Amino acid sequence: MDLDQAYNNVAAVGNFAQIMQGFRQRSAETYARHAWQRDIAYGNAVRERFDWFAQANAGAPTLLFIHGGYWQASDKDDYAFIAEGLIEAGFNVGLLEYTLAPEANMSTIVSQIGKALDHLMVHRDALNIGQQVVLCGHSAGGHLTALYRRHPLVTLALPISGLMELEPISRCWLNDKLQLSDEDIRRYSPQRQIDDGAALLVTVGTDELPELIRHSREYANACRAAGQSVSLIELADCHHFAVLDDLAKSDGEHLRALLKHLSL
Repeated sequence: MDLDQAYNNVAAVGNFAQIMQGFRQRSAETYARHAWQRDIAYGNAVRERFDWFAQANAGAPTLLFIHGGYWQASDKDDYAFIAEGLIEAGFNVGLLEYTLAPEANMSTIVSQIGKALDHLMVHRDALNIGQQVVLCGHSAGGHLTALYRRHPLVTLALPISGLMELEPISRCWLNDKLQLSDEDIRRYSPQRQIDDGAALLVTVGTDELPELIRHSREYANACRAAGQSVSLIELADCHHFAVLDDLAKSDGEHLRALLKHLSL
């Protein structure tokens, strides 16, 4: 298998520049439309920040989103648009940021998400975080989501098109900046850490690269075989970036599944 091609989501969609331009425009509109707090610090590093939208009612359900970009690209500000349907449905929404490779290695990136969740746990009353907290991430963010299923703040984990096994990542172009060690692969591959934790809702698009679909299926199957609560949804006719369009919709499969899982 040509792993460079197998993990090249940008080449697979063909119009990535236009897709990202649309994401950024829609995100700017989302920030303008709602009362966000921007760039709240959870640590001292430049990118140890999060954006926050809080509902007026106490104890609202919360979704925390971690963006993708193969741990080495992108920014939370590009993905605020995913909050539109969630805000309409009554969710608080947080957009978590982290330092990118090669400035940060995998260990640092993983620890930063833990630091962000710890900060939110300490400040949950001030931020109006209720008892139902969904940790959600796309692609590399899905990987980070799966690693934090056991965090006490998290009640449901939603990895979207997540990367659950780092060994093939270490053998393609993605490793130029990541420089994954054997210890990184062992320690930070969710597929090798099938520990119980929050219930899982795993989603992936049917039009994604076969490797991305494989990651989601194998992780969901392994967690199910371990007796854990797992749902796997394969989103028809969605490529790697179109899955986020579904998350943003008030009538999308993601939001319907979330409301069902949370009994809302």
